[in-house]
Amino acid sequence: MIPKWVVKDVQPLDDYKLLVTFVHGEQKIYAMAPLLEYPVFKPLSNTVFFKSAHTDGCTVVWNDEIDIDPESIYNEGISI
Repeated sequence: MIPKWVVKDVQPLDDYKLLVTFVHGEQKIYAMAPLLEYPVFKPLSNTVFFKSAHTDGCTVVWNDEIDIDPESIYNEGISI
């Protein structure tokens, strides 16, 4: 069985938010702005880079060094 928090699709939105679609069709809005204070996420302050978010078939990634835990997105995101 596939875990409910596996990311199927992601769309970067304004204000450092992500619209995330999970494998079972559920969608959530996840706010990244609070995480931009952390050094690992600091490069996402560049909006062009932030908008390059995509899925690797499991979670949201930006490059080989920056990704985010899909279970956190699922648990902390706002259902729509």
